[in-house]
Amino acid sequence: MSFTSRSQNNITVGLQYLGVLEIVLFSIPITVPCCVFLFINGTMLFTLRSKSVFRETSRYILLYNLLFADTVQMALTQLMYLLSVSRIWMTYPVCGVLAMLTELTNEISPFTLVLMSLERYVAVCYPLRHATIITIRNTGVAIIAVWAFSSLNVLTRVLLLLEFPFEDLESLQMKDFCSDIAMYLGPMSDHYDKAYACFLFLSAGVTITCSFIGVMIAARSASTDKASAHKTRNTLLLHLVQLGLSLLSTINDPLITAISKVLDRVSTLRIQTMLYVCIILLPRCLSALIYGIRDQTIRPILMYHLCCQLKLPRLGSQPR
Repeated sequence: MSFTSRSQNNITVGLQYLGVLEIVLFSIPITVPCCVFLFINGTMLFTLRSKSVFRETSRYILLYNLLFADTVQMALTQLMYLLSVSRIWMTYPVCGVLAMLTELTNEISPFTLVLMSLERYVAVCYPLRHATIITIRNTGVAIIAVWAFSSLNVLTRVLLLLEFPFEDLESLQMKDFCSDIAMYLGPMSDHYDKAYACFLFLSAGVTITCSFIGVMIAARSASTDKASAHKTRNTLLLHLVQLGLSLLSTINDPLITAISKVLDRVSTLRIQTMLYVCIILLPRCLSALIYGIRDQTIRPILMYHLCCQLKLPRLGSQPR
């Protein structure tokens, strides 16, 4: 082998090494926090299935559904992120499946927040009828309805994609990384996505706000438990904040599209990474942390599992 050939091989190996090093350095700041968030959410999910009081209480069942959807959505978005950083281009069908699953789990959160708000509203405003209205069976039916309605929306998006002339493409292999924006193959998909997002968050916001107002009115009644009404009011405010964080995720794609028209690709990718952590990953972990810390029943068990079941002398016995 000549000196020139060896030099070319060394250069090629060096460039490949630099490419791998770039991928590792670029993905570590995102992957490590995501793994921490997934661990916290997974521990919270395990906690909510570890005791019968959680499995037989409607509000904990709804919380489990919320955390489950957030955790799956977080795992899917991280997978799509790692594939894009590794410059692995997928085919349109594979990307479509991942994008639609991500969209499905993303829509479960606002609907579940609505159910949780209505459950708290009934608990304060109709305490005597709460046990008959908010049953395990009714809660299960409501959760199934949420998943069915969200699945119907995803099916509608798939039908809109079928209108795209895939036969005109040279290959089904994508020429860019997989994302929700990449699956907007026609103007109808984009228009439908914007209209549905407005409907979803407007209806959810109105429902949670009306529940909050109803609780505020009930709190002034002499027959209402003041402490319970005050706690429920704070919970509904938390739901509104969570809904706002979920709404931020819907403006991520249009914001990135607008930024890409002004800045170069490297700057756009850096901003996209920062937005991905702040408005996609972080809100999906806040629910587990906030509810785990606020709820007196969940807190000791969650901390016990987060500490890998370590028993410290001052902490006493294992929580039951």
